[in-house]
Amino acid sequence: MPELETRHAGLLAELPDVDSLIHACEAVRDAGYTAFDAHTPYPVHGIDDAIGIRPTRIPWAIFVAGLTGTSAAIGMQWWMNAKDYPFLISGKPIFSLPANVPIAFEMTVLFAAITAFVVTLGVSQLPKLYRAVTSRPRFARATDDGFFVVVEARDPKYDRAAVTS
Repeated sequence: MPELETRHAGLLAELPDVDSLIHACEAVRDAGYTAFDAHTPYPVHGIDDAIGIRPTRIPWAIFVAGLTGTSAAIGMQWWMNAKDYPFLISGKPIFSLPANVPIAFEMTVLFAAITAFVVTLGVSQLPKLYRAVTSRPRFARATDDGFFVVVEARDPKYDRAAVTS
């Protein structure tokens, strides 16, 4: 019977506290690794800098989507009320901005929320249905009191002997 080929997924290191985790992440980043991550039971300030994560552009995408929603709502209402089917009633203006604010607000929120959801899923590469690190019994402590650094084997610079030293 042929043997199944086992694939090495990476290296998992458990650390005792937050300071050790941050120093380990800085050392891994400074060594030139790019495919690594830190797992903690709570948010750790400064871990993004230690890992080398750049500031995200997601807020700008959400802002642009919100402006697009506002513009689409105002433009749509102007087209329908003033251009396509102008209907003069009691001398009121054909297009009045205050009357259109609720729809503009709702479209702004709708466009921004949908963009935030879709872009966040895309940037986070979700859903991740399986990761090899989550099958390790010790990794269950990552949600309780464990601090872990995972260097993945897919990193171009990954060498098992070099990572463990």
